[in-house]
Amino acid sequence: MLHAVIMAGGSGTRFWPASRSNRPKQFLPLFGDETLLQGTVRRIAGWIASDRTWVVTNQAHAAETGRELPAIPASNIVREPCGRNTAPCIGLAAMLIAQRDPNGVMLVMPADHRIEQANLFREAVERALAIVEREPALVLFGIRPNYPSVSFGYFERGAALPGGEKAFRVASFREKPDRAKAEEFVAAGRFFWNSGIFVWKASTILDALRQFEPDVFEGLARLRPHLGTGGWDHALAAEFPGIKSISIDYGVLERADNVMMIEAPFDWDDVGSWQALGRQSQTDGEGNAAQGLFCSVDSRDCIIRTTSDHLIATIGMSDCIVVHTPDATLVARKDDEESIRRLVQTLRERGYERFL
Repeated sequence: MLHAVIMAGGSGTRFWPASRSNRPKQFLPLFGDETLLQGTVRRIAGWIASDRTWVVTNQAHAAETGRELPAIPASNIVREPCGRNTAPCIGLAAMLIAQRDPNGVMLVMPADHRIEQANLFREAVERALAIVEREPALVLFGIRPNYPSVSFGYFERGAALPGGEKAFRVASFREKPDRAKAEEFVAAGRFFWNSGIFVWKASTILDALRQFEPDVFEGLARLRPHLGTGGWDHALAAEFPGIKSISIDYGVLERADNVMMIEAPFDWDDVGSWQALGRQSQTDGEGNAAQGLFCSVDSRDCIIRTTSDHLIATIGMSDCIVVHTPDATLVARKDDEESIRRLVQTLRERGYERFL
């Protein structure tokens, strides 16, 4: 049977300065009354039962996750004692699912994506499901890039697979590129953004971890005897922090030879960049996406975030980001994602992490 695994281990965010809050992004109602986490669950609620929906989150966010998602059984909210990146996170969920459903298939999704076309999303997942039921495949969803992003990883489409799923082998993976390389990828037409949404059998991903990341697999295996016992929480707190921290991309996908891709037929945004937030927000007649007090003269296509008691005024600005919070202000070009990433690293190096 198909199980949904929602990865919701995000840390605090400054994405929503008007809230004066460092709540994790998945708990923020960025596009209406519904939080990103609630929207992710709503997307699958009509076809994946709540008892087959799992949320992997940090221990500190487990209570809030339960309040956000009252229909999800408490036993399906998996509490990581600390963040160990996506390979241990996914492996932990796979182990729990395999115990309950040895033939279980996992649909793995981050909690902070926006996909409004639930019918097209389901259709794509069902195509992936047909592949993994037929062979031990790891299926990714590729997003055809519409601009040269330096914030996403890319993969290269390879040979077409037989069958009616319109799927392809993945020929290669490419890390987050600089702008020149990203422009080459877009021009080539065979490179796709890695959406971070996956379909595979729980047994298949566990076998892949055993093969490519035996230390991660052995760390998870030490937890297996405690599944369903009163000692689970203690064992998880004792063992999980010692598991190697590595992403599923580095640990498995870039090394396996059974990785397939389906081009996503649905509109998708990873709400992890300012450009994404701008695309998904309402704009004024000049294309400005503003929240909070804002006044402009001859300003176009800007993203503005401020509070209800602090005015941002712009003159002659275009394609810029202006963010005001109670203790920091950011002004940047909207399309210069690489420099924003460098700024974050510089702030960390200078000991200014409290402003991130």
